[in-house]
Amino acid sequence: MKRVLIAEDNDSNYLLMTYILKNRYEFDRARNGQEVVDMVESYAPDLIIMDLKMPVINGIEVSRRIRKNHPDIPIIILTASAFESDREEAESIGCNEFLTKPVSGQKCLEIINRLI
Repeated sequence: MKRVLIAEDNDSNYLLMTYILKNRYEFDRARNGQEVVDMVESYAPDLIIMDLKMPVINGIEVSRRIRKNHPDIPIIILTASAFESDREEAESIGCNEFLTKPVSGQKCLEIINRLI
């Protein structure tokens, strides 16, 4: 079964993602940006769902770091921030998708299935 790393500090947003992913994917949680970096270095997940507003290191900086050593891991930005500048920055560093909260479970699964 494919493994998804959910980078989400908010408990209710994390629970929603686990509901969407359950029975389809294995998943782990990182509660801050440094945990994401550490977890990706200890094992390579098949896909990362990344919140932009992460404690310690924000999602954009984490994604930059991941791209240096793991350019092939798909990264989906999932954020409440709907600014076009955030989308452009995410695309410029190589994130695969940019979704805004609240997200449709069906749309999220379609994108994950396409990327992995």
